Amino acid sequence: MSNETAQFLGVIPARWGSTRFPGKPLHLIAGKPLIQYVWEQCAKCRSLATVTVATDDERIANAVAEFGGHATMTRNDHLSGTDRTAEVAEAFPNATHIINIQGDEPLIDPDLIDHLAEDLTDQPDLPMITAASPLPADDPVIDDPNVVKTILDKSGNALYFSRSCIPHPQNSPDGLIYYRHQGIYGFRRDFLFDFVKWSPSILERTESLEQLRALENGARIRVVLTDHTSPGVDTPEQAAILHQQFSS
Repeated sequence: MSNETAQFLGVIPARWGSTRFPGKPLHLIAGKPLIQYVWEQCAKCRSLATVTVATDDERIANAVAEFGGHATMTRNDHLSGTDRTAEVAEAFPNATHIINIQGDEPLIDPDLIDHLAEDLTDQPDLPMITAASPLPADDPVIDDPNVVKTILDKSGNALYFSRSCIPHPQNSPDGLIYYRHQGIYGFRRDFLFDFVKWSPSILERTESLEQLRALENGARIRVVLTDHTSPGVDTPEQAAILHQQFSS
């Protein structure tokens, strides 16, 4: 599929009932709700024909409308952001590809989103794509379960994702690199609908990482490497750090 015929839909899943941080999308950071920062970054993308916030909560939908964004209401029983994204994609039949942007990454790089979109159109057999950034071996977040890590094969495809430190440093050979997963996924439309037909897998349920469903079903996930780090907001403490950064 050429760049001229591809049409990308950007979906930002946002739910109220986060276990660790209820109401997170509307948490104010330097006077703006968290979800607005994500929206504004997506609005800078060249590749996204449409951007919408996928939510099951009227409070979030109303807040998005107030800052001039677009929201799509979804069911409230989805098990993951990808399942929510697929429901939204049904309402946009012209979208050939869908980019799922996490609603808690206010500094997501628009160029990275465009890079993923370009790779998806350049490789029509590629079902799914995501991103990761290298981590220094002494970075304490390697052992932080709120920070997802990944390991890659020699072709740049994901071997696994985990909240644990992977690979475990039994030895430290030259060239060992740790990678932090970035919260963004790109899907070919047909693969997205295949994905949500699969039951949540045992590894997905163990790690609470939806991308493991794809790996357990034999799908290939290409990982784009980036030096851009986009800190996610998983806890009120992380939100406070960003608030201080944006306010200074």
